[in-house]
Amino acid sequence: MSSMITAAQWVPRGFAAPFPKKYTLDESEFERIAELAKLQLDDAEEDLKEAQENGEERISKSTKEESMEVEGEKETTEIKYDDDDLKEYDLEHYDDDEDEDVPAAETGMGFFGNLKSLAYHESNKDDPYVTLKDEDDDDDEQADLQILATDNLILSAKIEDELAHLEVYVFEDEGDNLYVHHDIMLPAIPLALEWLDMPVSNSGADKHGKGNFVAVGTMDPDIEIWDLDTIDCMYPNAILGQGGNAEAGEEEEKKKKKKKKKSKKGKKAKANDAYHVDAVLSLAANRQHRNLLASASADKTVKLWDLNTAQCAKSYSYHTDKVCSLAWHNTEATVLLSGSYDRTVVAADMRAPDAKAPRWGVESDVENVHWDPHDSNYFFVSTENGCVHYHDVRNAPSTPTATKSVWTLQAHDESVSSLDVNRTIPGFMATGSTDRNVKLWNIQPTGPSMVVSRNLDVGKVFATTFAPDAEVGFRLAVAGSNGNMQVWDTSTNAAVRQVFAQKVPNLKTGVVEDRLIGVEDDESSSSEEGDGEQDGESMDED
Repeated sequence: MSSMITAAQWVPRGFAAPFPKKYTLDESEFERIAELAKLQLDDAEEDLKEAQENGEERISKSTKEESMEVEGEKETTEIKYDDDDLKEYDLEHYDDDEDEDVPAAETGMGFFGNLKSLAYHESNKDDPYVTLKDEDDDDDEQADLQILATDNLILSAKIEDELAHLEVYVFEDEGDNLYVHHDIMLPAIPLALEWLDMPVSNSGADKHGKGNFVAVGTMDPDIEIWDLDTIDCMYPNAILGQGGNAEAGEEEEKKKKKKKKKSKKGKKAKANDAYHVDAVLSLAANRQHRNLLASASADKTVKLWDLNTAQCAKSYSYHTDKVCSLAWHNTEATVLLSGSYDRTVVAADMRAPDAKAPRWGVESDVENVHWDPHDSNYFFVSTENGCVHYHDVRNAPSTPTATKSVWTLQAHDESVSSLDVNRTIPGFMATGSTDRNVKLWNIQPTGPSMVVSRNLDVGKVFATTFAPDAEVGFRLAVAGSNGNMQVWDTSTNAAVRQVFAQKVPNLKTGVVEDRLIGVEDDESSSSEEGDGEQDGESMDED
């Protein structure tokens, strides 16, 4: 079984519903799905029709003649029924689909047409096909789904046996327990996750409402938004992009189809101001202006979405190659940091799209950008060749080639694929790399020094992220190419306690057993890629 976790993110305590609700497919939900799916179905039918037309045009005259000869041979070998008793069963057409000639329009929504028959009943009492009513089942199921106020959720973008889905973990810190609460099927390989604290819908959102949602960026250009407090969802609450523009009007859709017909086969759609046309590589929610979500794409653009309307508010073209990482400024709510494969980092004010934005250069492709949560004048950049750069936003270079960093750290031998800075513990930084190691750093007050390096048996590391709540500030979620999720209580490491004891008064001293928490069912499984590596191997430095 092959699996991989490409991204992970914590959900702060207190936002998840104590008892998540079961998905209900009623009339209103069916209408909502029909509206959202209409555009995708129309596009699919158009693609199919275009492919059939192109295929017919490519068939040469000689091929047609050969096919006619083969057809003639088939006719000569056609089954003859000599027995009248067998004729009534019509075995020749036994495998034919009875509804194969029925147009999609007559079946409602094509492959969505039978959704009503898949309705899930919250209780066996409501299901007319269940004759044995067990009242205790509902109580047991509610207890299993309960999320306590002291629990954290961890979101995981996972690929398993070529299936993509979002796993929602519950982390019980006091009980040393990590388990998958529920999962959500995704349409394509997930690349980016961003937790949202407000409800989002294509039909409009509650501007002042509190929610527990997640935006998911995938290899597809659309951004899907899911409700984390609903179990067994069949369709996202909203789609940001072309797939969610069913309300844009038939006229706009006709224009898109005309352009699509004119474009050559295999040619990618051009970037535009309304939606992405390539994979979404990064997402960033604005915590001060809750309705703003920024997205970065392989189509070289950055887009700003208004979650109140689920529409693109503005599109920016600051880079000449794929844009792979985004980060909003901690205090200047309109300043967005973006990193790209063009080996530059831009800090732009979204209110002034035409103004010249300051730009920094790095030696290789950017992997991550991150503002310093303890000093908003500085930001971090990690790169493909294993470096971490620390820059002062006030000292922008005249040209990217003239960039000078405050300090540069050769953190790993391979790409620094993930980076996070602890929000509650000053100077505490974690990096993860495709070299399979996670490293913890003390970056204050004189610059970076390594505290500990560990291989946590997650394969190539794609996610390292600190818990957002002060009570669990030392917890670090780590995941990677093995498909395993591990939560490391870094406060149990002797080197970490020694370095950060003065910064965290309540940090316990003395000998403590190293604490690493994983999913019990996955502990026995490890990737073949990890052969020869020792789990827990560490190197401490004073």
